[in-house]
Amino acid sequence: MSFESDAIVDRRRLRRKLTFWRVAATLFAVAAVVIVALVATPGGRAALSTRHSIARINIEGLIRSDRDRVAALERLEKSSAAAVIVHINSPGGTTAGSEQLYDALVRLKAKKPLVVVVEGLAASGGYIAALASDHIIAQQSSLVGSIGVLFQYPNVTDLLKTVGVKVEEVKSSPLKAAPNGYEPTSPEARAALEMLVKDSYAWFRGLVKERRKMDDDTLQTVADGRVFTGHQAIGLKLIDQIGDEKTAVAWLVAEKKISSELPVRDYKLHPRLGDLTFLRSAAALSLEAVGLGSWAERLERTGLVEAVDRAALDGMLALWQPATAQ
Repeated sequence: MSFESDAIVDRRRLRRKLTFWRVAATLFAVAAVVIVALVATPGGRAALSTRHSIARINIEGLIRSDRDRVAALERLEKSSAAAVIVHINSPGGTTAGSEQLYDALVRLKAKKPLVVVVEGLAASGGYIAALASDHIIAQQSSLVGSIGVLFQYPNVTDLLKTVGVKVEEVKSSPLKAAPNGYEPTSPEARAALEMLVKDSYAWFRGLVKERRKMDDDTLQTVADGRVFTGHQAIGLKLIDQIGDEKTAVAWLVAEKKISSELPVRDYKLHPRLGDLTFLRSAAALSLEAVGLGSWAERLERTGLVEAVDRAALDGMLALWQPATAQ
């Protein structure tokens, strides 16, 4: 009977240990899921990456309307980040998207000190976004400006005549859906488009004059659509200082009393599970295994990705692009 009693006691003790480790394993799994969710989601990433730090955000490529980006900036407003450095490298985009981004950055600046660093290019809509800051920094050879508005549309009238295609339409008024690209643009339609462009251009000019405290003569010089180097731009009041991120940190320390000990940490405007290092590594290894390791890099080099992005832009543009050789 003693042996059976000891066996029962041992089994109960073993069962208690097993229950303990099961509970511990479950709690560990739950904690791991919560941590991954925090890192993978926009709000969680903001809380983890910007705590007691200076947040670094990047505005790159073509700018278009983006509600997810606005929501991410609103979360950054509520985060514990002490200040924000906005890196811009963009030729611009749609006027509506650029205005949306400008408004979101202005709201963010009302809550936290904000400084802009122009990486290589802040033209048109990219410069509109930069205007949200009270202090703009650029390198000597960075390009800024291109203050202007553009409305582009293809006209395939001659091509349709060549292939023998005629487009017929019934519309309520002459200016409905004009221009449509299937017929020559009428003087009335062109005049209507010019009014749209001039109205947006006046808004852009007014924004530059107000935000950069610029007199009419200087505004007339800078608002003719061209770009300027950082060296030229500082004399024209388009930017405030020549430098880089270290210059931005020094300005925040001197002017906004931010601690020089705070680290600068990335804040993703579009974080997703694919941002996780182990997933990126797994994807890279998989591509390498099938001989496609440099596929994305090759696409970027060919310019195909950017060409598709440009084709997707719709509406009036605040966009700069260098002329191509003929």
